[in-house]
Amino acid sequence: MLKGQKLKKGDKVAVVSLSSGMLGEKWAIHKFEIAKKRMKELFGLELVAMPNALKGIKYIYEHPEARAKDLMDAFKDKEIKAIISAIGGNDAIRILPYLDLDVVKQNPKIFSGFSDTTAVHFMLRKAGINSFYGPAIMTDFSQYLFMNDITIDAINKLWFDGVSEYRLPSSKVYSLEKDKVMWGEDNVSKDRTWRKEEKGFEVLQGKSAVEGRLLGGCIDVMANLMGTSVWPKAEEWKDKILFVETSDNNMSPALLASILRSFVAQGIIKEIKGIIVGKPAFADYYEEYKQIYKDVIGFEAKRPDLPIIYNVNFGHATPITIIPYGIKCKIDCKKKSITITEKCVKN
Repeated sequence: MLKGQKLKKGDKVAVVSLSSGMLGEKWAIHKFEIAKKRMKELFGLELVAMPNALKGIKYIYEHPEARAKDLMDAFKDKEIKAIISAIGGNDAIRILPYLDLDVVKQNPKIFSGFSDTTAVHFMLRKAGINSFYGPAIMTDFSQYLFMNDITIDAINKLWFDGVSEYRLPSSKVYSLEKDKVMWGEDNVSKDRTWRKEEKGFEVLQGKSAVEGRLLGGCIDVMANLMGTSVWPKAEEWKDKILFVETSDNNMSPALLASILRSFVAQGIIKEIKGIIVGKPAFADYYEEYKQIYKDVIGFEAKRPDLPIIYNVNFGHATPITIIPYGIKCKIDCKKKSITITEKCVKN
């Protein structure tokens, strides 16, 4: 897969609204300003908004073609070195008919986002470029009071330094959906609730060390991608490390089991080398999810050998690290470690 150029101070970064247009609403625009200031102070980057990114919820919903144009124009613009999704939502898949994947392929560069942005990542994968399941403007770059250290560290090492080896950290603290501060200018000086991490990475099954290339995202969105032109065939999952996490919809264990069974039926689970599971955004089904993975993967699919590491810091629970699509990764069950083993960007 084609890689984008690594970042340096002074580079220009674009924000795109590919799902929800809430960043452009009056009550939310302050988060764009926070992110703009923080990018400058922490990374020396200049944040700019693509022409349609701040037009609000109604416009973005009604004009998926405008979203796609922003994305293609950001890829074509030689001054823009990275593209960051504003926020998730539920209909990024609607930009697919309007997206020219050849434009993307001819202009590889860093692209980051999570949640519903999973759909866009699969489009970029279809175009042949790698991207990053990572920070978004409204959730991470404009987090009230501060940006989390593990996110900053991942950005510096993966996007700026271009390290060839990066071990995913297990955060000592975490914050769930119920712990967040509601967005609004009156709350910018308030911190969300933080909890002490007692579990760390958990090995649900498997004893060996395995290597493969990363592919996955928000499992809710992945279910909606099945059958589309960007959904990989079973053989395309060969030797992959599947990474998945559940959204802030608080998915029921029954639905999680149903989606995993679809993966089994498609032949995906037979092909992959291992699974990395993100920390859930809610504590409600923490233990039930673990059992679902062991039941469906270990027992039903007859893959008790397949390494599964659970409670990893990416996705909808805060803080998050960065998971690069298409990049080599090693899972070591004995060490309870997950290590990126390849540069994610070009020098």
